[in-house]
Amino acid sequence: MINVAVVGCGYWGPNLLRNLYSLPGCKLRWVCDARPERLAHMKRLYHDVPTTERFEEVINDPQVDAVVIATPVRFHFEQVSQSLQAGKHTFVEKPMAASVAECQTLNRLAADGNLTLMVGHTFVYTAEVRKVKEIMDSGELGPILYLSSRRLNLGLFQKDINVAWDLAPHDISIMLYVLPDLPISVNCQGKAHVAQGIEDVTNMSLTFKNGGFAIVQSSWLEPTKVREMTIVGSQKMLVYNDVEPLEKIKIYDKRVETPPHYDTFAEFQYSYHYGDMFSPYLSHVEPLRIECQHFLDCIESGAKPDSSGLEGMQVVQILEAASESLQKGGCKIDIAPLD
Repeated sequence: MINVAVVGCGYWGPNLLRNLYSLPGCKLRWVCDARPERLAHMKRLYHDVPTTERFEEVINDPQVDAVVIATPVRFHFEQVSQSLQAGKHTFVEKPMAASVAECQTLNRLAADGNLTLMVGHTFVYTAEVRKVKEIMDSGELGPILYLSSRRLNLGLFQKDINVAWDLAPHDISIMLYVLPDLPISVNCQGKAHVAQGIEDVTNMSLTFKNGGFAIVQSSWLEPTKVREMTIVGSQKMLVYNDVEPLEKIKIYDKRVETPPHYDTFAEFQYSYHYGDMFSPYLSHVEPLRIECQHFLDCIESGAKPDSSGLEGMQVVQILEAASESLQKGGCKIDIAPLD
């Protein structure tokens, strides 16, 4: 039995709490939040789980094996480092920390303590993203030309991070999971319309070492909710639409073919191929439940999580470079390999 404490009961923490509470082999030892009214609400839902406003009470409890942190980003580094130093396996929501330097410190603490450190890249655990990776690895789409993602909605506005740090980690973590290579540079442009200094609309371009290209569009100022990723291969195209109730993945047998050779521009002719559309069957299990179970399994086995501290640091590195690009008017910022 793994004794787990959940820290942070705002927007996402209750979802983690609900799933952990239902998992066999997991016992909720504490629920922690700085706001008494949130703890009172959690107590009404889970009357048998102790609550506390003091984070120190959680990490100083020798019966706590693991800590799940779902607090604002500005608290991540301090709370995760304290949790690891106290010998607790630690799960932290995305983004992992506010800088690469902080992520490196957290990864070192986890390695030194032989502890599991996992980051909440929830979409990596969805059946849809797993299927996308399977299709791409099979070569069915052909060599990948580019990816384009749009994650748009009205709100929720954050006070300490911009929309790129809030929404883009989902899309970046998916891309890093399904693609074999890491990006080597990023360009990012955006604008703050509501809160000064906090961009609510951003557009990010990623260049990969194999010549691949990806676009990540994020916005808190859209009238409709959009969660869509398009993957264009040389042979077929795939659309992953998370808003679709049933057919979330659609594979289009479409492509543009160019002539192998021509002597004059007048002889140059594009050839458009139009084939069938196919939507694969997907089993529907809540990805957050799979993610929470994966955390527990990694603690027991010592295996590396699919969204470990390394993947968390890679996402933060891209976000950090994107922030620099934003400050410099959208110019290209190189991304160096991590040690």
